[in-house]
Amino acid sequence: MRRMRRVKILATLGPASNDPAMIARLHEAGADVFRINMSHTSKDDLAERVAAIRAVEQRAGRPIGILVDLQGPKLRIGTFAKDAEMLSAGERFVLDADPKPGTSKRVHLPHPEILAALEPGHAVIIDDGKIRLEVESVGKGKATTRVVVGGKISNRKGVSLPDTTIPVSAMTEKDRTDLEAAVNIGVDWIALSFVQRPEDIAEVRKVARGRALVMAKIEKPQAVARLDEIIEVSDALMVARGDLGVEMPLEKVPGIQKLITRSARRWGKPVVVATQMLESMITSPVPTRAEVSDVGTAVFEGADAIMLSAESAAGQYPVEAVATMNRIAVEIERDSNYRAIINAQRAEPEATGADAIASAARSIAETLDLKAIVAWTSSGATGLRIARERPQTPLLALTPNADAGRRLALVWGVHPIVTEDARDIDDMADRACDISRDAGYAEAGQRVIIVAGVPFGTPGATNMVRVAFVAQDGGALGHGNTSRRP
Repeated sequence: MRRMRRVKILATLGPASNDPAMIARLHEAGADVFRINMSHTSKDDLAERVAAIRAVEQRAGRPIGILVDLQGPKLRIGTFAKDAEMLSAGERFVLDADPKPGTSKRVHLPHPEILAALEPGHAVIIDDGKIRLEVESVGKGKATTRVVVGGKISNRKGVSLPDTTIPVSAMTEKDRTDLEAAVNIGVDWIALSFVQRPEDIAEVRKVARGRALVMAKIEKPQAVARLDEIIEVSDALMVARGDLGVEMPLEKVPGIQKLITRSARRWGKPVVVATQMLESMITSPVPTRAEVSDVGTAVFEGADAIMLSAESAAGQYPVEAVATMNRIAVEIERDSNYRAIINAQRAEPEATGADAIASAARSIAETLDLKAIVAWTSSGATGLRIARERPQTPLLALTPNADAGRRLALVWGVHPIVTEDARDIDDMADRACDISRDAGYAEAGQRVIIVAGVPFGTPGATNMVRVAFVAQDGGALGHGNTSRRP
């Protein structure tokens, strides 16, 4: 199944889409990677979802990525004697360590680490921004705040702290258990919520031990402030716009999205744009015009993947949502402005042999109008480096490693194919040409460019570029058959 677009689509599974037949329909409609949200998934359900996706993968004959999204810490206030109270702007309201039911004047905050970290001037946001408090003073086991935005406050609503770095791990005990289950069952990506510092990512990597790659969800101001440090230790990023829009002024989110997508590309790390992309399709068979523009903006920006959340997990039109996102992406990539915008964002290659070869391969392919760039890759790193260049020429990644192929399913423009490793240089060229032809990227007599590392099967050894003609009777012209270049 050949996709007619470069950006990838990530679809979240849930009550509307957990059925194996529905998973197959979503993949056929355009989903390249499936997200499993552990906030709503047990370990037993996780095993069922992964098995269903792998069955679809086997029938489709192409790698499908699986991303497990860890729940992360859930910070919440306590309960009220009357279940709810009304707060008015300008009033004083106390957050404290007293477990007694709350009143209109105070409520229990069952997180001593928050009370210890709050400082005067810090904002405390409750219930996704419906209530906003500002800390005026702090004492032992309590913080006195002024109500900035009032309204109804009720039991166990979530707390966000945009100004406060909390000395707490991004992983709870549940997350650790879920993480172990996910990597043991063979998922490809782990998304980490509540990232504040690079050490949060290092903690997950220590548990994963390379069995899955780690994606940092950028949803807190603290993560934006240390973005480059977090990118350096992450394998990929997610622009989690929902929580970003709660913890930061809404008007800042578009600029932060561009900052993250461009920074990730500069580092050569995949980036996913997520949250409310086609939100109205939860209940409507068609999106709003603004949502179409939002998806288009992410595609123009060169994001590696665009994500559906509730639209595919719990909406009434999951297949239609994926198909709509696919159509939007295909059309944007055909737009006359698309290539100029993508090229304008290209960063200079890093001072490494692999990056220099990736840049050269793109330039040669575009100068000679070659039909495909074929990258032999053991770990997937060669495919990533070439994808960083955002080549106009289609990119095939041939790998003997099924895990690498599945991970590359998330990466811009990469068509991953799992195959036996090349035996020698002639076999490398012959099979690259055969696969390019069989996959519909090149015809007999046309040329492709091949990127590989010698010796074969050695991760990080990208050191060779070769241009080859596709032969009529198989292989590359000039070797492996009796044909000669015309």
